[in-house]
Amino acid sequence: MEQLPGIKENQILLEPQRRNTAPCIAFAANRIRAVNPKANMVVAPSDHLILNEKDFLERIEVGLKFVEKHKTLLTLGMKPNRPETGYGYIQIDGEKLDNISKIKTFTEKPNKELAKVFLESGEFMWNSGIFLWNVQTILTAFDELLPDIASRFNSGQAFFNTPKEEEFIDHIFPACPNISIDYGVLEKASNIYVLQADFGWSDLGTWGSLHELSPKDENQNAVLKCDAILYDSHDNLISLPEGKLAVLHKMDGYIVAESGNVLMICKKDDEQEIRQFVIDTQLKKGDDYI
Repeated sequence: MEQLPGIKENQILLEPQRRNTAPCIAFAANRIRAVNPKANMVVAPSDHLILNEKDFLERIEVGLKFVEKHKTLLTLGMKPNRPETGYGYIQIDGEKLDNISKIKTFTEKPNKELAKVFLESGEFMWNSGIFLWNVQTILTAFDELLPDIASRFNSGQAFFNTPKEEEFIDHIFPACPNISIDYGVLEKASNIYVLQADFGWSDLGTWGSLHELSPKDENQNAVLKCDAILYDSHDNLISLPEGKLAVLHKMDGYIVAESGNVLMICKKDDEQEIRQFVIDTQLKKGDDYI
């Protein structure tokens, strides 16, 4: 509320339990429909960087007009400038509607070789995770593609935007499947389109993007929060807690990061392996290091 002046407390919807993006979007869409059944909505992650707000708002305006006119699900796609393995990719179809391309396929976080193929083909965009649609269009998609989630929310239509909403959500939300909107709806929908955008976007959830956007020394090393002494080392990202000193010798292209009781040292090009590191750590060491 400090960051969004003018927002009232009842406009902030709280999830009683983590259930990924599909259930929380269903929650938001049902609340918005209760306020305005004809509303169009934007879904935007809170941890993304947008450098050019003017261009961003212009693309959002174009997208909102498109979904108001057409019963479609729309995502913003970013033209890739490197073979990034930390982002999802969208392949465009030749078919267009009002000069906006239909989506052919989604691919989640490819390996380095496949990312290079995507970049060179010119047929792929990065999936920004920013979506636009009419509330009725997305709720119809839930009915068709995620009926388990839809039926739970449909059972309490009378409670949305009333004092009984919180009790109802607390009751049904934990029973929803843990599933993303991408996997549960977008990858299966036939009415999904992509609007290309270029407004200085980056998903700060990847180490590669963090390195790209962080201040760097003459050897392209980025040092965050901590201190570092570097000998013959290049193109590294070092992120340790304040008060820590990192000393690197002849290291090129590494991520050196410490969080809590875990120190990770990983090649920057192998960032896609970090998900497996987390899984293996949980299996072998339990939750103490997660």
